[in-house]
Amino acid sequence: MDLGTLIERHGFSHYGFAPLETPLSMAIYREWLDSGHHAGMEYLREHERLKENPQQFAPQAKSAIVITRSYADHPYPAPEFPKSLRTALYSRGEDYHLHFRQELNALADELRGHNPGEQFLCFTDSAPILERDLAYRAGLGWFGKNTCLIEPKQGSLFFIGQILTSLNLKPVAAVVPDHCGTCDRCIRACPTGALDVRRLDARKCLSYWNIEAKGVAPEEIRTKNGDWFFGCDICQTVCPWNEKVFGREQMRREAEPPETEAETLVDDLRWLLTASHKEIERKTARSPLSRARPIGLKRNALVVIANRRLQELRPEVQRSLNEPRLKSLAEWTLAQLT
Repeated sequence: MDLGTLIERHGFSHYGFAPLETPLSMAIYREWLDSGHHAGMEYLREHERLKENPQQFAPQAKSAIVITRSYADHPYPAPEFPKSLRTALYSRGEDYHLHFRQELNALADELRGHNPGEQFLCFTDSAPILERDLAYRAGLGWFGKNTCLIEPKQGSLFFIGQILTSLNLKPVAAVVPDHCGTCDRCIRACPTGALDVRRLDARKCLSYWNIEAKGVAPEEIRTKNGDWFFGCDICQTVCPWNEKVFGREQMRREAEPPETEAETLVDDLRWLLTASHKEIERKTARSPLSRARPIGLKRNALVVIANRRLQELRPEVQRSLNEPRLKSLAEWTLAQLT
């Protein structure tokens, strides 16, 4: 069976092939690291040599089958919690590391059946690979000024997965040229100035501070966080290519806080501040929110409470003074509520 036909049978409509070799953007990535733009994500520097030569962890692999999966309408929607909180689009369903990997594994199993003795290894943002570089070389988009990969018919709201294989596959699509032109909406819209042209400074990025960071954001970042509880989609929702694909009205709605009752928002934030870490872990077990860990989600709740001036949660904020890792942030939040 033709490889493309087999991939499409598994429900993947956007895919391409790329040789597994030194990334085209390796020098840019190394300079980004040297500039300290990776903030506290030291694992990115630790993986630098593997990213330069992927065969170090996949010696038999010669090529990558690169597949993208849209999340604008999440294929596995989240349960009711936390719909009152403002979260990145990708996080509003089951963690893609779980469901996307399962889909790729099912495809890989069939590929093994058709290609005995060949290797097929699946990854979804979980291996030391510059996956956007692979996707670019596979003809699945160009590097946007917001650093996301953008595809004319798919926008940028998609996951990228790879199946590394010992098959020697040649690209079947040409590299997509840059269509950003003179547009700089994403750069102008970023509230913290984290974006330059195709360069993100994680030290200023809201998503870094409310997902990846283990500590508390500087005050100048906190005050610009608004009511973003987990992640941030601003640089994507203002992109004309996402407006073209998904409609300006949908992107406008996504750029605004969820339409929920204020009472529901207060109830969800109260639960977060009073729940045990075990309770939060159970609630977020299959959600991307688990990446921030319970202490990180409590931290994020305090920032949202401060920026929304939710006076009714003062008692819960005061209780947070008893948590050493949250004490200084709780003090700041209380100061915003005066």
